[in-house]
Amino acid sequence: MAPLPQSTGGVTPWWRNRRLIPWLVQGAAGLALLVLVAFLLGNLVRNLTAAGLLLSWGWLDNPSGFDIAETLLPFNAGLPYWRALLAGLVNTVRVVVAGLVGATVLGTLVGTASFSSNGLLRRLARIYVEVIRNIPLLLQLVFWYFVVFLSLPNGTAAIQLPGLVLAKSGLYLFQPELVDGVWHAPLRFTVEFVALLTGLVVYTGAFIAEVVRGGVAAVPAGQWEAARSLGFNPLQTLRRIVLPQALRVIVPGLNSQYISLAKNSSLAVACGYTDLYSVAETTLNQTGRAVEVVLILLGAYLVIDLLISALMNGLDRAVQLRER
Repeated sequence: MAPLPQSTGGVTPWWRNRRLIPWLVQGAAGLALLVLVAFLLGNLVRNLTAAGLLLSWGWLDNPSGFDIAETLLPFNAGLPYWRALLAGLVNTVRVVVAGLVGATVLGTLVGTASFSSNGLLRRLARIYVEVIRNIPLLLQLVFWYFVVFLSLPNGTAAIQLPGLVLAKSGLYLFQPELVDGVWHAPLRFTVEFVALLTGLVVYTGAFIAEVVRGGVAAVPAGQWEAARSLGFNPLQTLRRIVLPQALRVIVPGLNSQYISLAKNSSLAVACGYTDLYSVAETTLNQTGRAVEVVLILLGAYLVIDLLISALMNGLDRAVQLRER
């Protein structure tokens, strides 16, 4: 009988090790990235040194010398730059939060209207989505601000509804009163804020409507039939049966739309609304500190987007089905 082949007993070469190779590739890529970042930072420092503009943050304590037309934080021209940037950040967060709520409500209504038994309502929902998604947001903001809201009348000719007045000077809520031809109310929003918020809500709502429509369409048709057999009307079916299941598909899509809305809020300059970008631009023009101001902008928007992403990822984990 022929002898059995003997085992070589050798060790697998490192270039054939399937566990080691991915770590080596990642390490090489990380090292190359660090070298690139170090090169760019070194180049930046050399250029700033040559121009006499080394990174400095002491200017943040200098008086800003400009006013902010609309802010939730008390502010005047004598306060420092950091307070101006903080006021601009608060204005940005204010419009982002309001926009997220408004766009979610509008998008959900339009998205579910695509499944309405009313043919006219379905067609109107599709027309809204197709038209709004294919017009640049900047043009829409210009339209809402200059064509719509700046064309509103003032005084007694303003649009008056119970508890609400919409005029060229702004939106007045909760028992507005006309005093000497000027509207006053416990709560007032400037026309710049209203125009920006309207544009963001209408634009982002169209994309959210598509996300909602796709999520509802992903629910098996048998769920609709089962709900009808139980005597549920279409609204009850959507609210109690379909939407809770569709959330597993909707939430990841909402995450990207929410982040896009936060980034799109930087177009507030088109409406004259004083947000973080607007304040930072004025600060840059007065101080000449371009690198520092850009770093502040990048960091602020990054933190806002990461916070939105973290909250939506937590919601996504909460709505996923748990296998037992």
